[in-house]
Amino acid sequence: QVQLVESGGGLALAGGSLRLSCAASGIIFSINTMAWYRQAPGKQRELVARISGRGSTNYADSVKGRFAISRDNAKNTVYLQMNALKPEDTAVYYCNPFGSTFWGQGTQVTVSS
Repeated sequence: QVQLVESGGGLALAGGSLRLSCAASGIIFSINTMAWYRQAPGKQRELVARISGRGSTNYADSVKGRFAISRDNAKNTVYLQMNALKPEDTAVYYCNPFGSTFWGQGTQVTVSS
């Protein structure tokens, strides 16, 4: 059974930072590309960043230079370091084995100006 547990969300001021974590189980974590998505109220879920099993990364243009995705294969955990936060980053953030239909419960990030 695949389980994805996101944590680390909360309230931040614009310009601040948060670090999200996602602990995965039930998959062969080290070979999976892992992704972070977000969904703001009234908007479609969008891909924020992804990281391959070997550590290659891709980012949405809206977060390039501000967010950094990383992974610890020994801990089956993927991270999203979010810096220089903006109010438009407010959303529920989800991790996902890229291309799969597995989703966690998400973690809320709220950025106030």
